[in-house]
Amino acid sequence: MCLVSKYGLKFSHRNFIIPAKTMDKRKTYRRSAAAYAEACRYLPGGVNSPVRAFGGVRPRISCPLFVAAAKGSKIYDIDGNEYIDYVCSWGAMVVGHAHPAVIKAVREAARKGTSFGAPTLAETALAKKVTAAFGSIEKVRFVNSGTEAVMTAMRLARGYTGCDLIIKMTGGYHGHSDPLLVAAGSGVAETAIASSAGVPETIAELTIVIPYNDIEAAKAAFRKHRGKIAAVLVEPVAANMGVVPPVDGYLQKLRQLCDEGRALLIFDEVITGFRVARGGAQELYDVKADVTCLGKIVGGGLPLAAVGGRADIMDMLAPLGPVYQAGTLSGNPVATAAANATLDILKNRDCYGKLETSAALLQEGLADAAGKAGVAITINRVGSLMSCFFTEGSVRNFADVRATDIKRFKRFFAEMLRQGIYLAPSAYEAMFVSLAHSKKDIERTIEAAGSSLREIKG
Repeated sequence: MCLVSKYGLKFSHRNFIIPAKTMDKRKTYRRSAAAYAEACRYLPGGVNSPVRAFGGVRPRISCPLFVAAAKGSKIYDIDGNEYIDYVCSWGAMVVGHAHPAVIKAVREAARKGTSFGAPTLAETALAKKVTAAFGSIEKVRFVNSGTEAVMTAMRLARGYTGCDLIIKMTGGYHGHSDPLLVAAGSGVAETAIASSAGVPETIAELTIVIPYNDIEAAKAAFRKHRGKIAAVLVEPVAANMGVVPPVDGYLQKLRQLCDEGRALLIFDEVITGFRVARGGAQELYDVKADVTCLGKIVGGGLPLAAVGGRADIMDMLAPLGPVYQAGTLSGNPVATAAANATLDILKNRDCYGKLETSAALLQEGLADAAGKAGVAITINRVGSLMSCFFTEGSVRNFADVRATDIKRFKRFFAEMLRQGIYLAPSAYEAMFVSLAHSKKDIERTIEAAGSSLREIKG
């Protein structure tokens, strides 16, 4: 049985998308434009998360794509266009879209009920997998989003240390909780505001902002606020200003500063967790955080995130301790089913070898294409996570990112989209390679990049 949508697409029972016979074979976005106009009547900005509005690539692209379906490495919009997807639900779909094992697990779980508001065996099974992967995590609390995970981590740090101040990095995005919408990256960077309206100054003052990869700035902050710092919050690999790896020794020195200052080190591994390595950036760089925030991959494509750490810290959470956190849908059976299935796939360490091979091939091909086109480009990559910056110099912090040629990125995005390559619609986001991306996908992407780079050279 097939269903026909109001936008002229047929959906098969296998979750593939089949363009209607009457559809124009050329790439058009007419149906997405109509859908966006309708959505704007009912949703603020027509979207439920700001970057989706394509504000970062306008005026080159006037409306966001409305996605109808996805499978493997591909997404399909409501105009019937196919794209090789390097957004991958902002990194969550590391095994690819609609992986059979994940879909099967979700279906089986949903048949038994979608939410109980009570403990299930699947939560404990998932907790065992997370603690086995991360040597720094002894206990874990599941929540529904990365924002919740980081919010809980901050509250834990303050409750554990008795201090109030949190250090974060310029351009680091850690969700939309009040104290962290200060000098933030990701979609916030596109708004040209220092912080969000609605955040009282008294709350913002509890956040100390310093440059990423600047250990001297971190030392100065600890000297100035001696005995008042609860935690340093950092993406071990910055990925919400584009991908910016830590310089040699940076994470280790942050660890040392926290130990000396009796502050907690919080790693926001919402993006890097289970992506750059099974044990995240902590495994890759051999640095242990006191508290780790996970999301994206750990939910297997469904709303699920986690905060975990040493037992003495985690036991500060209610019902054992005085730090309160709760959630009706936390650890719900459908999300934990998807998560368990995804992490079971990733237990095979060949997965990370495949991700590395594919990403390295893509990086090499993009660099070669840029060289042949005569376009200056810097590619930062850590595992299957990468960004292309239009600049001749190195990119080591948010100031470097903002100095790159954003206008050229917008032109590149538009050209790649026209050729069926879906990149993140912002110069401040990352590209994600999944296990579903084939060598053919990579080669087609490199070919499209070569053509796009030649087009935007002028």
